[in-house]
Amino acid sequence: MGLYLCIFDDGQEIDGVEVGAYADFNALRDYIINELEDGKAGSRFKTFILHSDCDGEWSPQECEQLSRELMEIITELKKRQPVAFLSDWQKILAKSIGLHPKNAFESFIDVDGEFLLDRILKLVDNAINGRLSIIFQ
Repeated sequence: MGLYLCIFDDGQEIDGVEVGAYADFNALRDYIINELEDGKAGSRFKTFILHSDCDGEWSPQECEQLSRELMEIITELKKRQPVAFLSDWQKILAKSIGLHPKNAFESFIDVDGEFLLDRILKLVDNAINGRLSIIFQ
């Protein structure tokens, strides 16, 4: 079962990111907690880290803070060494598209092989622009 983050407007899907398995999303958050928050979950990136991954939403107001957090996370991960892909599907996909991460930011991908944090940031921007919530499915 996978995690899908999406925004809807009047019942119509506007944008979405197929993250992968919940374990993949949790691996990203665990990395951020361990590497950027010194093991203290939510000490720096409360909106991104502390939200349950199983249901609910990020409200339009939370998306404003989430955008700031993601930009800081992305900046810091681009300065760090790459990490190995944890899931077999990520390894297979990366090989098929010739992806060789140059940094930690590039080590986390969505099911389309795009950089996960970049895709989530674009989703957040669309949510902010439309004053819409991001829904966890």
